[in-house]
Amino acid sequence: MYKGGRIIAGLLLFACLALMPFLINIGKAAAKPSPQVNTPFIQQLTTQTCVEPAAFMKTEHMQLLNQWRDAALRDGKTVYVNSQGQSFPISLENSCLKCHSNPQQFCNTCHTYAAVKPYCWDCHNQGGTSQ
Repeated sequence: MYKGGRIIAGLLLFACLALMPFLINIGKAAAKPSPQVNTPFIQQLTTQTCVEPAAFMKTEHMQLLNQWRDAALRDGKTVYVNSQGQSFPISLENSCLKCHSNPQQFCNTCHTYAAVKPYCWDCHNQGGTSQ
């Protein structure tokens, strides 16, 4: 093999550099987030009034928000009827953020953990300022 030693050394160097991030982070998993839902509005509620059950919202909230966006902007619908037959306005700011008024603690903890960048704030204002 022509210059086999250099080729093998180069392959070993490449393998070490490619594996280094994995080797450095062994055993250093990030802590699972626990979103804060203790806003004053939620504390005053006597019953659960989220648009859907918590288990559904944890896994399907983005699909629901996409459906809301399409229904409101494309179809002109302004009311969402949930699986229990309750009606809610199709509005991020008047439905979701009414209760979850702490998006820094509630939304961002999970989105940062999952390395997801939501684009909600491209159109919606958060606390009066665009994010």
